Amino acid sequence: MKIITISREFGSGGRELGKRLAEELGIHCYDHEIIELIAKEHGFDERYVANISEKCIEAAYPTTIGHRFAMPPVQIMDQGFQVAAAQQQIIENFAKQGDCVIVGRCADVILKDYHPLNLFVYADAESKIQRCIDRAPEGEHLSRNDIARRMKQVDKNRAQYRQMFADSKWGAKETYHLCVNTSGHQIKDLIPGLAAFVRCWYGEK
Repeated sequence: MKIITISREFGSGGRELGKRLAEELGIHCYDHEIIELIAKEHGFDERYVANISEKCIEAAYPTTIGHRFAMPPVQIMDQGFQVAAAQQQIIENFAKQGDCVIVGRCADVILKDYHPLNLFVYADAESKIQRCIDRAPEGEHLSRNDIARRMKQVDKNRAQYRQMFADSKWGAKETYHLCVNTSGHQIKDLIPGLAAFVRCWYGEK
């Protein structure tokens, strides 16, 4: 079974890389689908789920141990915890269905028993800022300083969120099997080489 997880810095192109890599390998890619399922199953707004699913809610549950979410009594369960617990279950269910790429949401830690290939996608600040500018919705105009602040905050949230699941450090090279620097490159140009790496990793010719 091939399970590839994509962790990424904001603006690095990790989401696009995950989707393109899955297409090249002929397997499923799960990203926003996770948010859609959580929202549908629990009656939440998708924007709320997207917002909380990468923010640290550990402060509300300091007694969580073993970096796993055991469901607490209903009376003390808040929506943030429901999102985190549901997200973990959905990610595990996707992995059980077969080969896939899963983007973000600490899938590398959640699925450690499935022995996934874990990638981390990063880039220099200028490349990330330019990518955000190029892909901004029409009519949205953010300054480079605004984008830089947003990048810093999102990555801080992702690092804190990971701490609920594992002691390993978000973004540290020893945490992943392969770190991919997308600086100055079009994502599509990196896919053939990455697909070859994946096939080699899994012993395919």
